Amino acid sequence: MLRRLFLTTLLALSFTCNAMAADKQVAVFAGGCFWSTQKAFDHVAGVTNTRAGFMGGAVKNPSYEEVVRGGTGHVEAVEVTYDPDKVSYDQLLDTFWHSTDPTTQSRVICDGGEQYRTAIFTFSPAQQAAAVASKQAVTQQLGKPIRTLIVRSVDTGLPFYPAEDYHQHYWQTHSAQYDGYYRGCGRGPALKKLWGNKVSH
Repeated sequence: MLRRLFLTTLLALSFTCNAMAADKQVAVFAGGCFWSTQKAFDHVAGVTNTRAGFMGGAVKNPSYEEVVRGGTGHVEAVEVTYDPDKVSYDQLLDTFWHSTDPTTQSRVICDGGEQYRTAIFTFSPAQQAAAVASKQAVTQQLGKPIRTLIVRSVDTGLPFYPAEDYHQHYWQTHSAQYDGYYRGCGRGPALKKLWGNKVSH
């Protein structure tokens, strides 16, 4: 009897955990330096987890040094896990646009190179449609070409690779170094000039 009760409880807990996991969704954004992109999404209510990493290249499990040297095809990106009951994908898109400069090719402010291309990786038709619509809206708003790629992940089959632990939540774990980078790069003034008070930090 006790064994049956234990198994019933275990199955119920397993079902609950699976249901909770199913409620979460994933988005991936490449907005230049992943330190800053991750910081922007870490401040969004409804985001349950973020990981800095790489996406879009053919090299398996690339290191940061390999990506920085170029030639792997990856971009620095952030995987965002979120609760759609608390934050919508459209809100995440808004955070993304206002945390980067999508008007330049292979460069975001002071960071230049193919790994700093801006991109939105979509995982469903709904995400794809929302990303395309938001890009059109941003193009009209800024009145200039938007260089951000919108990539359907199902078409590429290329996975997201997390970066080394050292880079995760760098703005928190290495706050002095990050602040020095942020000021030296001039991200604040550059984004303020582009987006005004809508900048995502």
